Amino acid sequence: MEKKKNKSDESKPPLMALNHVSRLCRDVKKSLEFYTKVLGFVETERPASLDFDGAWLFNYGVGIHLVQAKDEEKLPSNTEHLDPMDNHISFQCEDMEALEKRLKEVDVKYIKRTVGEQEDAAIDQLFFNDPDGFMVEICNCENLELKPRDSADAIRLPGDRHAPPVSLPG
Repeated sequence: MEKKKNKSDESKPPLMALNHVSRLCRDVKKSLEFYTKVLGFVETERPASLDFDGAWLFNYGVGIHLVQAKDEEKLPSNTEHLDPMDNHISFQCEDMEALEKRLKEVDVKYIKRTVGEQEDAAIDQLFFNDPDGFMVEICNCENLELKPRDSADAIRLPGDRHAPPVSLPG
């Protein structure tokens, strides 16, 4: 039986989930190595119609599209700057210690902090930059319960539909 749509459903955007984040790169190969080796993303095929240098990656339900920068002025000028209050993308992590160990092994400079003091709600965070100076956060943010201020009924949690079909060998 099909669910009836009410008036409030029609005013909500028909979005399903975050599909990808696009990142300009000084060197696509260097960024590709970082995202695959450090963060475990998997390179995927790109449509043949894309006639510019780049790479597509996917894992954890989200894609990262790397695009060779034509104008390096659009990239962060200070690739060493780390400020948790600045723009960044964040990934949920199930083992913060293992990720911190991995960052040390590949010699990635990072800052570590804990937000909150309650044992059941403290969030551990690691902040570091990709090779082009775009900041990445790794956190165990599932420790913090989301409490909508209003419109709680508007929150849509992704179901199985949001993930693209994956063609596995065999």
